[in-house]
Amino acid sequence: MKNNTNNNTKLILLHPYIQKQGTSNRLWLLAFLSFFTIAFLVTLIYTRETLPPKTTATAAATAATTTTIPTNTPLPTTVINTLLHYSSRSNDSYHMSYSELKPISDVLRKCSSPCNLLVFGLTHETLLWKALNHNGRSVFIEENRYYAAYYEELHPEIDVFDVQYTTKMGEFRDLITSTRDQISNECRPVQNLLFSECKLGINDLPNHVYEVDWDVILIDGPRGDGAEGPGRMAPIYTAGVLARSKKGGNGKTHIFVHDYYREVEKVYGDEFLCRENLVEANDMLAHFVVEKMDEKCFEFCHNRSSKSKSISS
Repeated sequence: MKNNTNNNTKLILLHPYIQKQGTSNRLWLLAFLSFFTIAFLVTLIYTRETLPPKTTATAAATAATTTTIPTNTPLPTTVINTLLHYSSRSNDSYHMSYSELKPISDVLRKCSSPCNLLVFGLTHETLLWKALNHNGRSVFIEENRYYAAYYEELHPEIDVFDVQYTTKMGEFRDLITSTRDQISNECRPVQNLLFSECKLGINDLPNHVYEVDWDVILIDGPRGDGAEGPGRMAPIYTAGVLARSKKGGNGKTHIFVHDYYREVEKVYGDEFLCRENLVEANDMLAHFVVEKMDEKCFEFCHNRSSKSKSISS
């Protein structure tokens, strides 16, 4: 029984070559994977070194776009004429006529880009001024804070600031007299109005408004009717000071006064913008060009006689 068991037993011998062969296959597999891993890493590193950085690529794309479509391209003449045409078509007496719009448009068109435009009053023409000065900075000053907030919400692209006027139409002559008395102090023609105590000076606007060299200033507000109305005395005086206090630019500021047929607009225009600076005028619009002055100057106008005549008339 024992012998039968021994006869049926099979002997299996494992040759060392087989073990070596299994180990060799694993080594080859490991070497194969290592080779491709190293090749992948080398390729990744080389690619990152040769490709431009993201910021550079973005800048290049931006430069290409800027080169293709310049941001300071002026409005075509046909577009300007179309805007003026349709803006002046209304029969509403509160709209400016074509003859009033055109001189302002011409100055904005010739203004070096970017052009800085400051407008006193939110009017029917507000969107027009923003469009005509599409490359520049346009800021609007409004007396009614609720209307200013409403308008800015309706047109978020419009920069509107409200201001509380302390003047009254009924005291416009007294205000000129008191301003003349303080012309070498608080009411001097060259100063930073942010720190001024002159009653005619507007000093509660955002700080950056006083830091801008305004190229064009349009005075079409606030209300100018009735003895209790604020009148446009303060905007006219403020415009005169801002123009004379410029730090840069070409040294000249175009100032337009609307409703020039009214007494206050005419008297204050002569007093603080000066007849010698008057380029053209009709009953509705006056155009002054005021140059910056040295801070040691204490006279708004060189011709005192014209001012004396205007205040006494």
